[in-house]
Amino acid sequence: MPAPCTGKHVRMARILVTEEIADGGLDRLRAAGHTVDVAIGLESSQLLDRVAGAHALIIRSATQVTDEVLAAATEMMVVGRAGIGLDNVDVEAATRRGVMVVNAPQSNVVSAAEHTMALLLAQARNVPQAHAALVAGRWERSRWEGVELSDKTLGIVGLGRIGKLVAERAKAFQMRLVAYDPFVSDDRARQMGVELMALDQLVAECDFMTIHLPRNAETTGLICRDLLVKAKPSLRVINVARGGIVVESELAECIRDGVIAGAALDVFDTEPTTTSPVFGLDEVVVTPHLGASTREAQDKAGDTIADMVQLALAGDFVPFAVNVSAAEANETLRPFLPLAERLGRLFASLAGSLPDSLELSFEGDIGGYDTRILGLAALKGFFSDISDQQVTYVNGPQLAKDHGVDIREVNSTTSDDYVNLVTVSGGGHSISGTLSGRRSEQRIVRIDGHPFDVPPASHMLMVGNDDRPGVIGTVGTLLGDAGVNIADMDVGRAETAGTAVMLIAPTAEVETPVLEALRAAPGIFSVTALKG
Repeated sequence: MPAPCTGKHVRMARILVTEEIADGGLDRLRAAGHTVDVAIGLESSQLLDRVAGAHALIIRSATQVTDEVLAAATEMMVVGRAGIGLDNVDVEAATRRGVMVVNAPQSNVVSAAEHTMALLLAQARNVPQAHAALVAGRWERSRWEGVELSDKTLGIVGLGRIGKLVAERAKAFQMRLVAYDPFVSDDRARQMGVELMALDQLVAECDFMTIHLPRNAETTGLICRDLLVKAKPSLRVINVARGGIVVESELAECIRDGVIAGAALDVFDTEPTTTSPVFGLDEVVVTPHLGASTREAQDKAGDTIADMVQLALAGDFVPFAVNVSAAEANETLRPFLPLAERLGRLFASLAGSLPDSLELSFEGDIGGYDTRILGLAALKGFFSDISDQQVTYVNGPQLAKDHGVDIREVNSTTSDDYVNLVTVSGGGHSISGTLSGRRSEQRIVRIDGHPFDVPPASHMLMVGNDDRPGVIGTVGTLLGDAGVNIADMDVGRAETAGTAVMLIAPTAEVETPVLEALRAAPGIFSVTALKG
């Protein structure tokens, strides 16, 4: 795996844009101080040359982001797809290399749903065929007789964001709604006014079938002749999702043979294309992948992907990252992300060496949620200081595996002393933190069993000392003589009689000679420098 960047974030990044993106989003990136390199229509070899040195790559559907491209982009942190589908991105290779992949999943949902309805109506009423005949000088009113949508059954294959919007719009046409989606519960479907059923049953019952699925190994070729022969002759198929889900050659055969009545396609197995087995059939309506081609959708996609790329370059949590192995952070968990990352960094210097295992504990109210994203934040912080690779929310688990560190996450909805508590432990050491007050300020509350109440800082000192007068003054004097001021400090007695522990947050890093002077001072028996 390459070593893209050793810093935690890039303030002034080079962002390569290889396809048309709305200017508004690109202007936002420029305003943030980044260099936006727009290069449209690159050949594969040109892309390999141009991507070198780029920290981010923004694409749409045409640019093929292969493992070879990612290997050439040794400083790449994030690939942003201004849209939903990721057929053209090798997400697995990106994950291996620690490159975040983000998209804009909500940018074109309204446009895609509306285009579905447009094709549904165009197919039902033969609108483009009648238009073409009339402008060619033929009045063919009787030839292009259509069918009504009212009281017909619409089968929705995939009840995700777009499928749900299509269902809402189809209700206005008094259509009966049925759907196939193994990831939607019966209760949820009923709330949408939709009846769930198996795919074979749906095909057998519906008059119109609209597809809203991603293209993957399970869905490629799903709509084929073996499935369509179970349909009523009145069935019309609409696909505004992804090409390849419908086998175009077999769809054309079924239409020619009268197995089904027709189809409307916006997407094709190979794009761009001007040839398909369905072209030339009077019963088929086609458009050149226009589902997201509205000004509103393009503006939303550009703005969203700019925001996601900017977050990724800053090393922050990215809501629309597709290769982060955790649920999205909700409003309860999100404030704890910086704390978990800070604790991970502090723990790395506290442990002093790589432990065999790390335990990530989340107690209190947060313990009742899916806290995997907090665990990733802690890993990101921990490995940032011990790895020569760019560490992100993406590759933390892989780095742990590569270093032979076993990761264990523990959740509990109760905490003895705090409403919420995050703890990182391993190798005989532990550090705990919480958020305090109305402003949710970070606090270090426990290190190796010693209680404290100190805000975390970039540089901290934990000093073990004799519990007697004068020692605190000695520490203050040595730091003061070195020009180091103390921003925060807390002192607590240790378990060993006659000893105490100080946790100090100095305003600057304490240099090695000063640390050695502290260790040699009377009454001090340990000094640990922590980096956060």
